[in-house]
Amino acid sequence: MGDDDGTAASAAPSGADSSPPASCAAEQNLRVDFYVIEGTTAAARLKVACRLAEKAYLASQRTLIWHTDRAELEALDDLLWTFADGSFVPHDWLTSNAAAAEAPVLLSAGSPPAAAFDFVVNLAADPPPLLHLTRRIAEIIDGDEGRRRAGRARFKAYRELGVEPGTHALRGE
Repeated sequence: MGDDDGTAASAAPSGADSSPPASCAAEQNLRVDFYVIEGTTAAARLKVACRLAEKAYLASQRTLIWHTDRAELEALDDLLWTFADGSFVPHDWLTSNAAAAEAPVLLSAGSPPAAAFDFVVNLAADPPPLLHLTRRIAEIIDGDEGRRRAGRARFKAYRELGVEPGTHALRGE
């Protein structure tokens, strides 16, 4: 993954209370990038999510990894500790616990946050219901036909909101 993924270049969100609704995504300068990998394994997709979360953490960006599949998110939780030698991505589950809310990377299995995030990694089949809480979303698409179909639907949904998503083909994932 090159430096052109833009993780460090996003602007900080303006906060949950003053952010526009999802229908104003284009006006709030929402940036959406699709990362397309060739493999069909969930592990390859989760590893890309780990790498994106690590880049965001190193750039001091508050990050949320959003998914509606708790079991797959638990696998990602384990992978964040082991995906690369020497990597350290401090993370925790999104809860009402104030200590967990201080982690730079949070995981959520379907509970939308109340606070804003600089960066959201979406692993769910639908766009996250928190477009108004971020300025940057990463979508990871692998070669699985069902996930490709869902990815195309998300791409279309973002366009309907006035956002022109970027696409990055990742090789060797």
